[in-house]
Amino acid sequence: MAPITPYVPQYITVHMGAPDAAAENVTVSFPDYVKNVASSEIYPTWEPAAIRANILAITSFALNRVYTEFYPSRGYPFNITASTAYDQKFIKDRSIFENISQVVDEIFNSYIRRTGFVEPLSAKFCNGTTSTCDGLSQWGSQALAQQGYNSIEILRTYYGDNIELVTDAPVMGIQSSYPGSPLRPGSQGEPVVRVQVMLNRISRDYPAIPKISPVDGVFGPSTQQAVKKFQEIFSLTPDGVVGNATWYKMVLLYVGILDLAELVSQGQTFYRVEFGYPNLIREGDTGEKVRVLQYMLGIVSEFYSNVPPVKVDGIFGPATLQAVKAVQRMAGLNEDGLVGEATWGALYRLYAGIVDTVEYYTNVIPEEFRPDIPEDQATGLTQFPGRTLTLGDADQRGASE
Repeated sequence: MAPITPYVPQYITVHMGAPDAAAENVTVSFPDYVKNVASSEIYPTWEPAAIRANILAITSFALNRVYTEFYPSRGYPFNITASTAYDQKFIKDRSIFENISQVVDEIFNSYIRRTGFVEPLSAKFCNGTTSTCDGLSQWGSQALAQQGYNSIEILRTYYGDNIELVTDAPVMGIQSSYPGSPLRPGSQGEPVVRVQVMLNRISRDYPAIPKISPVDGVFGPSTQQAVKKFQEIFSLTPDGVVGNATWYKMVLLYVGILDLAELVSQGQTFYRVEFGYPNLIREGDTGEKVRVLQYMLGIVSEFYSNVPPVKVDGIFGPATLQAVKAVQRMAGLNEDGLVGEATWGALYRLYAGIVDTVEYYTNVIPEEFRPDIPEDQATGLTQFPGRTLTLGDADQRGASE
């Protein structure tokens, strides 16, 4: 599973050829890498907005390679290649254009991402003349800059309106997601949670892998069973121990399933917000509070097979009712489908046990269905809404919209 927080590496190791080619590995500072690629890919005489847009694309693509551990998860001792067939052009010891160097120094720790997603965008690009692609056109970006577009407008032209700029990303040494020692029965903590999250997501595509429930950070029998089945499927020693090879095979599959290294990605999402909830909810309710309820139910259903999945549409219908009753059944509560204090608390504890306590990313709910909660309402998640939620309730704000 990718690192918890995207970061800018102090150094990056570049393989000077195709991945399997017998070529030199060169380690340079990350700003120097971006300067080299930009000086190799674009012209210093271009409009400042075009230069800035291209540098942001170059940076984001490289950070996506680092974030997804794209090459280490395949067993390679480098982070990116110098081959344009795979990555970006890097020329060892080339001269750097001064104006490009200045821009990189200003923004090397900034990158673009999809709104609501965490990973740096795999911002692919091509020159737009001899080659074309689904990403940014380098010469096209220059034409847009000459028309008065700023760098973000240029990037949105090619990557869509649903991108945003992240600034001041933390700078640190290359982080390995592997915890450093094998995980086995009895192991506990965040690395175990990552294993459980990865396996549960991978199991959706490989159903022979049993679901791990609960996702609790404890390497117990269900986790061991899932690990062994994963190892059997992918021709690894089925010892139930997550060593380096098993870990990175999981990372490889997880990244591949979510297309995290692709321009069009399912994406990883991250929520820290506490969901305020002012009123009781029941079947028939509509609005934002129902969407929040459905969002939590969706997260829980991903890891508890007895809770049916729900669509996050803001309408408390039969499917949401059945999911609520399933949570009540798990918690030993009256299965009336009314989201009262006890039901809300039980659901939140399940949700928090999966998400908040381990601060992990999940892609359970598509971005377009996620609740958009104003900051002034993003508090008091554990607070009871103040009245029992029952079938037929309506969120008053949502009902008036």
